[in-house]
Amino acid sequence: MAAITASMVAELRAKTDAPMMECKKALTEADGDMAKAEEVLRVKLGTKAGKAASRVTAEGVVAVASAGGVGALIEVNCETDFVTKNDSFLALAQAAAKLIVEHNPADVAALGALPYSQDGFGPTLEEVRKGLIGKIGENMSFRRFKRFSGAKLASYLHGTRIGVVVEYEGEETAAKDVAMHVAAMKPVALTSNDVPAELIERERSVATAKAAESGKPADIAAKMIEGSVQKYLKEVSLFNQPFVKNDKQTVEQMLKAASTSVKGFTLYVVGEGIEKKVDDFAAEVAAQVAAAQKAG
Repeated sequence: MAAITASMVAELRAKTDAPMMECKKALTEADGDMAKAEEVLRVKLGTKAGKAASRVTAEGVVAVASAGGVGALIEVNCETDFVTKNDSFLALAQAAAKLIVEHNPADVAALGALPYSQDGFGPTLEEVRKGLIGKIGENMSFRRFKRFSGAKLASYLHGTRIGVVVEYEGEETAAKDVAMHVAAMKPVALTSNDVPAELIERERSVATAKAAESGKPADIAAKMIEGSVQKYLKEVSLFNQPFVKNDKQTVEQMLKAASTSVKGFTLYVVGEGIEKKVDDFAAEVAAQVAAAQKAG
């Protein structure tokens, strides 16, 4: 049996970021063979990754990449805001965006199958994801992405939580201003005609309920409802919104003045639509105390 020294444990910990005792156990099991010990830990980290896979990932980052007229926008999620500042997690997100640009994967599964190595994990992006789950101790996932080609692209990142890509023709400065505007005002469509029918119906339903409460005659109530719907359509369509840098003109007017046309935009906000789990901290502590007393 090979002697397991403190320096060996430290070396393995530096390579894997695994807990000290786990490193010592792995080296003992591998009889001091560093490469084999890494493999032992990887298996254990994989198990850890499996346990983490059921946990909600409502935090995360948005990453953007572009090359040769092709662009990509991706949302990569994790469990806590703390991990969004981890260099390995950020490198994973950026690498995924670049892979989308280079390989045009059909979906998240195809993205995960692409070749990539990082932090000693690989040979695919999915294997790196699993490895980092074990190393960092949190679930993480590739939630959604979009690839862009066939138009000029302007992008804007507000921190790492909001990302926008604008497809345009014309002036880059105007297009970048639009990307920033989208991040701030969060329109749902380019024009009033593009607003999804279900959103219009939801707004109409609210307006109808308000009109009914007003007690106004039916013809006036109908005008009130239609007026509310039209106001909503202007508020949520990009071209009709007052431009954030000059609210005396609409985005459409600003673009016209700059001889620029916007063909489309994509907005990702981290965690949008994901139901976050709110833990009762006091109940969790009480449960842990009870479990400890029972074990004792």
